Amino acid sequence: MKPLLPALLLSLGFSTAAVQPAADYPVDCAILLCLAGGWPGSAECSQARAVFIRRITPWPIEPPLQIWNCPMRVGFPKSTDLERLFDIRANAPKPEWSWLPPTREGPVQRVVNQADVDISDPAFDFVRSIRVFEITFRMTRSGDDNCSSSAAFYEGSYGSQGDYQRKRSDPSAVPAASDFRMPVECRNYRYRSVFVEWRDYMGSYGSEEVHY
Repeated sequence: MKPLLPALLLSLGFSTAAVQPAADYPVDCAILLCLAGGWPGSAECSQARAVFIRRITPWPIEPPLQIWNCPMRVGFPKSTDLERLFDIRANAPKPEWSWLPPTREGPVQRVVNQADVDISDPAFDFVRSIRVFEITFRMTRSGDDNCSSSAAFYEGSYGSQGDYQRKRSDPSAVPAASDFRMPVECRNYRYRSVFVEWRDYMGSYGSEEVHY
């Protein structure tokens, strides 16, 4: 797969005609390729990005890229035609979920599924660059100047083979690109969002935040 990535990305960047409807292929294959290519301006990549963002839109919050649903062992043709690149009609398996025992940092939710090929090579670092932050913070100031606050921060990330895990986090881990800022003084303040960040195959940064 690694030697094919540059050719696939070139195809995404320079061929946008005569593509198949997204329903004809697993959308996670499109997310994988479009994310790697920096979300090129094409109909199929627009739809792939919409699914990517919709998955983190509450509720429930899902892994934005579910690489275990993309059959990467298929033989990609050498054509630069997107219609042929996305001609993947394998039946994608459903993700299996399991809970690991609680740790000092809190419970960790892990997806058993992972890529069906070895993606530990740095060429696939763009998969591991995806991080999802669930941010819930509330501060209340009462009339007698008492201050109370509650917070819940979670971070989702990908392992070496594309497996997804979710664990407890803290405000200091939230990327600067998020709109969240910890108040410097006590006041009535409420903030809830899901923030996702990534880097494409060339290392360019991107992010999106959904407020609710």
